[in-house]
Amino acid sequence: MIDDGVSPTTVAGTEIGTPSRAWRVRADAWDFLGYAMKQLASAAAGAQAAGTTGPNGKSAAKGSGSQSGLEDQTRRALVLLEAIELYWAFPGLPMLARLRRIIAAGEYGEAFDLIEGVRSRIGRTRPTSEQARQTADPADGGEGEPVEGRQDAPERPKFEVLVVDDLTVEEAETLKSEMLAQRRPADAFSYEVNVVPSFEDALVAVLLNPDIQACILRPGFTIRGGRRLGSDLKSFLARHIDDGLEALRPIDRILRLAEGMAALRPELDVYLVAGVAIEGLAGSLTRPFKRIFRREDRLDLHLSLLAGVAERYETPFFTALQEYSRRPASVFHALPISRGGSVGNSPWIRDMADFYGLNLLLAETSATSGGLDSLLDPHGSIKKAQELAARAFGAEQTFFVTNGTSTANKIVHQAIVAPGDIVLVDRNCHKSHHYALMLSGAQVAYLDAYPLDRYSFYGAVPLASIKKMLLDYRRAGRLDDVKMVTLTNCTFDGIVYDVERVMEECLAIKPDLVFLWDEAWFAFAAFHPVYRRRTAMAAARKLETEFRNPDYVLRYAEQAELLWDPETGAPADDEVWLNTRLIPDPSKARLRIYATQSTHKTLTSLRQGSMVHVFDQDFEYLNGEAFREAYMTHTSTSPNYQILASLDIGRRQVELEGFALVQKQADLAVSIAQAVARNPLLKKYFRVLGASELIPEEYRETSTSMPLSKGLSVLDEAWRRDEFVVDPSRLTLDIGLTGIDGDTFKHEYLMDKYGIQVNKTSRNSVLFMTNIGTSRSAVAYLVEVLVKLAESFDAEQRTLGPRGLKARDARVRALRSDPGSQRGSLPEGGPVCAPIALPDFSRFADRFRADNSNPDGNLRAAYFETYKTGATEYLEPAELSRRVAGGEEVISAGFVTPYPPGFPILVPGQVITMDALDFMAALDTREVHGYDPELGFRVFAEPKGSIRTEALRDESLPAAS
Repeated sequence: MIDDGVSPTTVAGTEIGTPSRAWRVRADAWDFLGYAMKQLASAAAGAQAAGTTGPNGKSAAKGSGSQSGLEDQTRRALVLLEAIELYWAFPGLPMLARLRRIIAAGEYGEAFDLIEGVRSRIGRTRPTSEQARQTADPADGGEGEPVEGRQDAPERPKFEVLVVDDLTVEEAETLKSEMLAQRRPADAFSYEVNVVPSFEDALVAVLLNPDIQACILRPGFTIRGGRRLGSDLKSFLARHIDDGLEALRPIDRILRLAEGMAALRPELDVYLVAGVAIEGLAGSLTRPFKRIFRREDRLDLHLSLLAGVAERYETPFFTALQEYSRRPASVFHALPISRGGSVGNSPWIRDMADFYGLNLLLAETSATSGGLDSLLDPHGSIKKAQELAARAFGAEQTFFVTNGTSTANKIVHQAIVAPGDIVLVDRNCHKSHHYALMLSGAQVAYLDAYPLDRYSFYGAVPLASIKKMLLDYRRAGRLDDVKMVTLTNCTFDGIVYDVERVMEECLAIKPDLVFLWDEAWFAFAAFHPVYRRRTAMAAARKLETEFRNPDYVLRYAEQAELLWDPETGAPADDEVWLNTRLIPDPSKARLRIYATQSTHKTLTSLRQGSMVHVFDQDFEYLNGEAFREAYMTHTSTSPNYQILASLDIGRRQVELEGFALVQKQADLAVSIAQAVARNPLLKKYFRVLGASELIPEEYRETSTSMPLSKGLSVLDEAWRRDEFVVDPSRLTLDIGLTGIDGDTFKHEYLMDKYGIQVNKTSRNSVLFMTNIGTSRSAVAYLVEVLVKLAESFDAEQRTLGPRGLKARDARVRALRSDPGSQRGSLPEGGPVCAPIALPDFSRFADRFRADNSNPDGNLRAAYFETYKTGATEYLEPAELSRRVAGGEEVISAGFVTPYPPGFPILVPGQVITMDALDFMAALDTREVHGYDPELGFRVFAEPKGSIRTEALRDESLPAAS
């Protein structure tokens, strides 16, 4: 459960608090000032009408207690904002000083108009003409006049530029004026400039202010800032700021700052402006800086700032599709809907155009000319769009997929795996992996994730289990046949792997191992400084850098003495390998890493928009052609251009504002969890599960159950040290105390009654997920609904008699109990949703295994054996249970996948156990793929000539005369 009593972000004096909540604190402070000025202006107007105002417009009499309280809170809000606005160019400290003067003069109406203009910019809403006048951008054609003098002209995107240099106030204002003088109304974007004096202030600014898109470093900055930092911010920045910075040369301090900015926000453009001979610097500093300038190169710097943002703003395919839709054309190819041909003049389906809009129809085509490009053979706009996506997500190559991540997974498996290759795979992964492995002919070795029996879902696969299986294959002499490991990074329930450590330790055992990380629910993670570390692409780049580090080579040499016998070259005992934090031989290890992501699940994209990210050092050499053929196999020759365009523009969004959006989604989730933990009524029926419930203690070094509630530094510590962590934006709500099962709670209470949509439930839990589109209003509504439900449960209990209360208590006990030692046994006479242990994978039948020493089986052989006439039969659950309980070996002939929980309980060729049947019997899910409720389970028929078959045949013969 989360830690209760966590106070919200506070600012004591000029102390800067928790960075993850700064966006909310800042917005709330400006909102409060707007409210306060409106109330004070109203009070002043009333006093003036009553003739009780003094010469400055304030009330001559003592203000009321409420007015005095508002004035006091206003002063505190201004102090808070003065601590934060140092790191923003807009409204910034000069406008705050102006606002303070206006308020001191009692001009509350004028203050209100100024604040509303600020709030419209902060909230990204279109300001009124008065607000525009108050906060006008001089580059927009003069005070209060938008571009071209049109009130309805689209506002140019605005961003902020951070300059780091220790300047006086006058020098800073002069620098700003010189830079802003370069702006022109014809510029595609508008920017404002903020100057901070120190290394520390620069890092705080890029952490707090998501509007910053470019940074300019000048050699004059100091190390420490003048503001007091809260403990959370100070701890988080400690990895970047240390006492040794003072002893470094100026150029080395600049490099350290550039590296720190890149670690926090790699999407930012960083420029160096120096007064020395820059020709000598340019050759050695090209990597951390986008460009180097002399101080007098103001126009080139201005143009570079705009060009840098324009590179991220570019959407090659979306733009090409827009341009195509605007051109006249006559269609003499497939697709009658193209240009709206079959819709526009129809009296029967014109509502389609009314609903979707004309642009959708104008953009529909099967042509690949006119800049539209071909997904299967990209050379133009699609190719460029994929290259930009690779840059954004840190991949070497990125491929767009228009059939969802199910197809993306099949592409990667087919490209890497040949028949007979062994693949280690989490049995709890998405069903598309199981089908892909069947199609590829792989020898599948299933890994079991740790079970959370009490909540009826799985966690993730412990690293020790993966290492042990690899070592088992090495001991059996079959390690060369192991080709790939497939794992789900960020499970549906939010369990995240330490990706870097898993790959390091596995590569130490098998240096050419390929990794497929299913990150269907984790695409957003690349755009947050803490999340990013546990993504496949970021870990790949980190390891690539580590392998080139001489210190890493020495570390490996020291470890090799422990792991290998120097005389025989034989490996040490497996226990030594299992108990050692392994690192691979950097001279042999190859980084071959693939990540599949459902862009549409967590970022902006139309349904089924997905990507495959590739970081494979041997891609072209070993499987480039195989990948392209697999891509051809599974990709439609008629891809949906609207999906492709949405992938392109979704990438633009996260490159420019992903940091802000992801930080916001995590913070909003924490606010829900805190609301549940603090509300006495909600605590009676609900609790949000944290790491202490979802991750066993042996996989955690840290102890905070919900780290982000304690601050960004605590989250960072857990994500650096723990084997598994929980994504803060996933909230598993334990509803056991309601006495209502998850499926019923989802449909009858949340969706049908209140319109709240959720994807996943378990026997006694409901999963809520915030995303980059979640609003504060939506969060407030959810909390409101939970309170209403809790009130209704209270009211219901007051109407229940003794029998009703007893029945409710029985349901609650069933939902809250833990099977524990009951694994494999169904409680007799238990109520619906009685606890039952999650079944581990049993084993493949011997005839589908390569040998008896290793667990891998041939899914393909089992699957296609069912095509033979008479190979399978159906058994009703009672008959199947009787046979299994009697000791017969019954083999599944298909996939059986309940939703929820969504993993296959049975796969082709698997020996059916009572554990699996007990679990199926206890499920109350409405949807089970691969199970026919009328016929039962499909299993392999017993082969002719078996003892049982002969016995049945003899029983059917007529009695002898």
